[in-house]
Amino acid sequence: MKKGGKGTPAISTASLPDIIFMLLFFFMVTTTMREATLLVKITPPQATEVQKLEKKSLVDYIYIGPPLKKALGTDSRIQLNDQFATDIKDIREFIELGRSQRDEAERQLITTSLKVNKDTKMGIVTDVKQELREVGAFKINYSTAKKLDTQK
Repeated sequence: MKKGGKGTPAISTASLPDIIFMLLFFFMVTTTMREATLLVKITPPQATEVQKLEKKSLVDYIYIGPPLKKALGTDSRIQLNDQFATDIKDIREFIELGRSQRDEAERQLITTSLKVNKDTKMGIVTDVKQELREVGAFKINYSTAKKLDTQK
């Protein structure tokens, strides 16, 4: 009898790169970008002249509306990312954080989009706009829903 006998053959790794790229492609296609969890009710006002934003990666969103949880009251609140703003001055920190996360060339192209509930009083919106003006965020967009033309 021979002592050297047959061992297990080596596993071929020739198809390993194909499998890795297939998995990478699968996750790229099925993954969605994280959006903020809404803590306020947003029913956007309707408008007839609507224009889409070009580069959504250069948009920071500020949500204004009544809280979804009735325990927090019925007055409109400001939501920045996933939390309520405790003070109007929190907007300054929010804008500066958004600027610091982007390249210097893109900082002048950042648009601040206000997603405001249609029943919100203009006083809080004016306060937000004033704070944005003070921090130098002059590109402001109002998010709306497209109004369906019923007259034909």
